[in-house]
Order: sequence, then C-alpha cells, then structure tokens
Amino acid sequence: MPEKPEVMTVARKLKDHLVGREFKNVEIFHDNIIAYPTVQEFKENIKNKKVVDITTRGKWIVFDLGQDYLLVHLRMEGKFFYRTPKDVREKHEHVIFTLDNGEQLRYHDVRKFGKMVFISKEEAPSHKPFSELGLEFWDSNLTDAYLKEHYQNKSLPIKSSLLDQSIITGIGNIYADEILFLSQISPLLPANRLTKKNRNDIIFYAREVLNEAIEAGGTTIRSYTSEEGVHGLFQQQLKVHGKKGEPCPNCGEIILKVQIGGRGTYYCPKCQKKK
Repeated sequence: MPEKPEVMTVARKLKDHLVGREFKNVEIFHDNIIAYPTVQEFKENIKNKKVVDITTRGKWIVFDLGQDYLLVHLRMEGKFFYRTPKDVREKHEHVIFTLDNGEQLRYHDVRKFGKMVFISKEEAPSHKPFSELGLEFWDSNLTDAYLKEHYQNKSLPIKSSLLDQSIITGIGNIYADEILFLSQISPLLPANRLTKKNRNDIIFYAREVLNEAIEAGGTTIRSYTSEEGVHGLFQQQLKVHGKKGEPCPNCGEIILKVQIGGRGTYYCPKCQKKK
C-alpha cells in the first residue's frame, strides 16, 4: 500500500498537470470506488469543477476544487494515468475523468480497493475521512505532550499504535519499522511505557524518515508504482524493513521478523531491546 511519501509524490505530479484544468465529465465503471456521495451525485457534482490545488491529508490525495474537495485513497494498487479518448479503455481503468483540454485522467486499480469522495469544504471537517485523521508528521502540534496524552492508556505495542491514523496520520508499516529502529525502540514495547525521550525520538525520526522518503519519491514495494513515470527510490535506504536474516547495519545482530497486529514487523533484537 502506498504510504505518505508515495501519496505526496503522486499528488505533486498530478498537480503539475492538473491545476487550472476543469473536469468536464466522469465515467464510472465500478461503483464501489465511489464512497460518498451516491454515484449519480458524484457524476453531477464533479462537472465543470476546476482544480485549484492538489495536496494530501494522511494517505488521501486532496483535489481542491474551490468550494469542494475530491478525495482519493489509492489503497493497495491505485494509479493514475493520462490518456486520450482515442486510447482503448483497459480492463482495470475504473474511473475516467475527461478534462477541458480533451485529455483524460484515468484511475487504474487491479484490486478495486481504492476510494473516492466528493464533499463540500464546509462539510469536510466533520465527515469521514477528515473527522478520523490525527496530526500530520510535520504539524507543530505533534509534541511529546500530544503523544503522552494519546498513548497513556494504550497497552498495545508501539508498532500498532504508530499505525493508528487517528493519532499520527500517514505512517504506514514500512516507515513505522524504520522510525522505531532509528529511535532504538522495540516494536513490542507497549505505547504507554514510552519515556519522554522515546516519544521525542519518534517525532524526530518520523519527520526525518518521511522527509527523506519524500525527497526520494517514496518506497515502491511489489506492484505499486505512483503516478505514471514516478518510481520510489527510498527502498534503497531502508535499514530494517524487508531485511529478515540480514545483519543489523548498526551492531551486526541478525534482523528478525515478527507479526504485530497482523503486520510483518522487522527489528534488531539487540538495538531495540524491550525494556
């Protein structure tokens, strides 16, 4: 699944092409991708809306349409491609936006897990997904006090807690492993047992890792690639994720893989001892 850096990379590339363009029409070939409102309302509302900006919120791509938002979650394998009306529609192209310049923006999703939401800006803060999302990693309100408040009653492992999008949004499985390794925190440590130093290290390394990944274009894993022509390079810098059986880059201990909350988790048992 694309994580925050991948989503930001896609958003930046889409922004280069789409700001100032209008959606003239939309064809939907798989209704379940439209999470809100109804498919018919979605089709009607998107017409003649101009793209003012494209940003992100958590793992959602946010198309600013003036008084409204188009929100897109790529999930496992969602991708965008630019085509023309003459191009034959491929099997997995499920949503096709026609632009005012005659080009088409096509949403391609093999598994059909992606979601789209059209919502007014007035309604958005109190409506899913915005109402369920925590702070962004760069937010100045992400402090030791904030994490202490949100983790003090959590006995779940910190790995699972880092993936809780209602606390910090945008951190996924790959980057959680990297953040905890650099912070020298066991992924098995209960969140409510973190020290002040632990919490501050998580904040520091979350910003460092995610910013570096954004600069590198994210981490492409398995079949996922971002917007057409963009491929992640940060996977070349991963220190523990996907390194089961390899020596730790810090101490040489063999990296382990365990399941935490159903997610494959990689860590060094020596550098990341459970206290």
